[in-house]
Amino acid sequence: MQKNIKNVSETDQELEIILSAEEFGAEYNQELDEAKRSIQIKGFRKGHAPVSLIKKLAGPSIEATVAEKMASKYFGEIADAENIKPASRAQIIDFTFTPDELTIRLSYEIHPEFEVKDYSEYTFTQNRYIVTNEDIEREINLILKGHGTLVSIDEAALSTDTVIGDVYKLDEAGEPEKDEKTENHHFTLEYLPEENPFRVALTGKKAGESVDVENEEKGSQPASRFRVVISEIKRLELPELTDELVKEISGERFESVTDFTADVRIQIEQHFILKSDEELLESISEKLIEENPVPAPNSMVDSFSKMLVENAKRQMGGNFPRGFDEEQFRLAMKPNAEKHAQWLLISQKIAENATLSVTDEDIKAYADKEAEKSESMNAEEILKTYLSAEFRDYITDTILKEKIYDVIKSKVTITEEEKALPAHEG
Repeated sequence: MQKNIKNVSETDQELEIILSAEEFGAEYNQELDEAKRSIQIKGFRKGHAPVSLIKKLAGPSIEATVAEKMASKYFGEIADAENIKPASRAQIIDFTFTPDELTIRLSYEIHPEFEVKDYSEYTFTQNRYIVTNEDIEREINLILKGHGTLVSIDEAALSTDTVIGDVYKLDEAGEPEKDEKTENHHFTLEYLPEENPFRVALTGKKAGESVDVENEEKGSQPASRFRVVISEIKRLELPELTDELVKEISGERFESVTDFTADVRIQIEQHFILKSDEELLESISEKLIEENPVPAPNSMVDSFSKMLVENAKRQMGGNFPRGFDEEQFRLAMKPNAEKHAQWLLISQKIAENATLSVTDEDIKAYADKEAEKSESMNAEEILKTYLSAEFRDYITDTILKEKIYDVIKSKVTITEEEKALPAHEG
């Protein structure tokens, strides 16, 4: 066997494999015998047609099959011997076949060769979110909303109230259009955007009043005008937080307001510790990508693009809305997908340089840690799940990522900055 490797670009390679008859002959004869047994030729009994006729009719197909099998057989051997790191499946560009020699040309993508720049002088700021009593109260109020009661009020509507009324569409003269009326429509002002014209117009109004609203249409369409005749204002009345309500809300997990409130604080603090870590890791990855603009193989970028599109679909209930331009969205996601691919390459290089690996002991330690958080599974059950064929690769990747970030964090400088909880977070 002879081999010739050609670098087409930083991420593309071609491989030429030249095989002698001794190396491919047995495979060729086997395919030829199979064709002879299976091909039915008029005038000959099945399996008794002359070899010369079989070669004439099925020769190109046999040669293509042999080339495919030989490429599959030798590519892995050559990749191991030459330390090639394929990023995609090898594809046959072309092949030439003679009785004495088979030449196959393959194309494939590779992981680019690069070194990660020294990052020991980098400094990052990590947010340390401060949870206040007001944050706890706000979160508990959000929980209580699920147990609240809407009651009618004789007051002007607040931006958190529900306004009920009949809605009329108006014509150009400002008169209600026939058959364009919606009765008893509920406007939950709190869930409308602040700039929504109905929220703006209805806030501050009382039952019995009527309000004209101009709703701008998208594009070049003229604005639509509506009249809302308000019949009722409702306000959500929250229940008093008592020990009995705590038992109901928590499914008997907590028996007192004090214990429930303490748990709410713990949950918020844990959430924002995770958020803080995610923000730090995102800033680290962005900096390392910026300083190491490694070229990413197209197959890796395509894989991450597909992942981002599928994630977006799941967030929309499994499918995009009718008329949604999925291809345009995929193109818009490409820069993000490229960054994901670049970070994968950079993190793999860091792991390689630090000779990181994941052992069964690492998985056991991770299972022990997760068992401390679980109320339904013990460490032995979790470990059995992690070591299963279905989950092992995933958990190995998770632990390796943690090790990579630990290596990075041990070398860079990290400062802390106290920060209030974002207004939109619970």
